[in-house]
Amino acid sequence: YLNCGGSPTKTECLKARKQTNKHKYWQMSFGKRSAEELYQIVKDPECIHNLADKPKYESLKNKLKKQLFAELKKQGDPRMFGKGHIFDEYIYANEDTRGFYERYMRGEKMRPGWVNSSDFEKEPIR
Repeated sequence: YLNCGGSPTKTECLKARKQTNKHKYWQMSFGKRSAEELYQIVKDPECIHNLADKPKYESLKNKLKKQLFAELKKQGDPRMFGKGHIFDEYIYANEDTRGFYERYMRGEKMRPGWVNSSDFEKEPIR
């Protein structure tokens, strides 16, 4: 949750993970998402019902993926040329938080200004 700024809304979503009747709100905000998503925007404007795994939409999904990759190549997107790592290597303005995730995962106590202390989980989420 540390790549998302702290706010009252975020706090409530994080609390929802531990509440059976509200867990779906945490899942929609911070849960793992499918690698592919496809929605009928007119019928489902909130994009709640992912259709990507439905066989009925397989050919449309393939067509859209082909179009997406063609556009990304045309625009010179580094991920299309095996250089996606560039997005993880941008130098952040604040030296104190460079390599934040790796340092935090090694156990370094970090105090980033963009999160609330309640955003830190005591145990890994599985």
